[in-house]
Amino acid sequence: MKLGFTLPTLQVDTELPLHVARTAEATGGIDAVFAFDHLFRVSADGRERPALDGFSVLAAAAVATQRIGLGTLVARSTLRPPAVLANMFATLQRISGGRVIAGIGSGDSESRAEMDAFGLPFGDEAARVASLDASVTATIGRDYPVWIGGHSTAVRALAARTDGWNRWGGRLDEFATQARELRTQVGERAFAISWGGVVCIDETDVAAKAKAERLGVGPTTIVGGPERVAEQLRAYGDAGADWVIVGAFNASDPENVALIGERVAPLLA
Repeated sequence: MKLGFTLPTLQVDTELPLHVARTAEATGGIDAVFAFDHLFRVSADGRERPALDGFSVLAAAAVATQRIGLGTLVARSTLRPPAVLANMFATLQRISGGRVIAGIGSGDSESRAEMDAFGLPFGDEAARVASLDASVTATIGRDYPVWIGGHSTAVRALAARTDGWNRWGGRLDEFATQARELRTQVGERAFAISWGGVVCIDETDVAAKAKAERLGVGPTTIVGGPERVAEQLRAYGDAGADWVIVGAFNASDPENVALIGERVAPLLA
């Protein structure tokens, strides 16, 4: 099972995600780093959180690293015309020397505020799936793998046309069922199934629990020391995941990536 880590892009510090990318590569245990595709995010208290452009961060990370994969999780099909999105991935593929994972999604309810703020149509589910379909057509068959993110039946049907699928969050049993169905649809050909979620990790379970209480993490966050986190991630591997991609709840702390790469990764091998 391969391991990915999401870069901290929901802030203004441009050096931090590059430091995390370099650290992820240096650990030797992380196979790829991924960037979100947001214009901003709204915090639970209503504040608007800034966001770095995911493609720009990945282009800089491509120069700052040599080996590690570089992916989007996921580029929103409703933000860019399909040909533009395909060319952005192709450009990043050339800059990185062939390390791109082109994750694409159609957006969800949490994307509405961003779309509305910039005068972009959010669209109903059918319209968003249609935009995703057009982006799939524009990107597949090029020199980079295409993954689709999302869990609806229509989105998973599109994923079966590509090189991989990602589900962010959700129950383990739901993931297992959907992964099994997709594996049946694609047959024997190469196809990457991945699960993504948030972790709150520290040196020990006790320290991680204290951190989670201090930070106020949500109920779906994986909390624990390296052994506990690895145990829960292995469950997704047993359920059909070829990749697990994690983001730290306190993403601004670069120590998280070192713990994941040096302490968790060996337990997933």
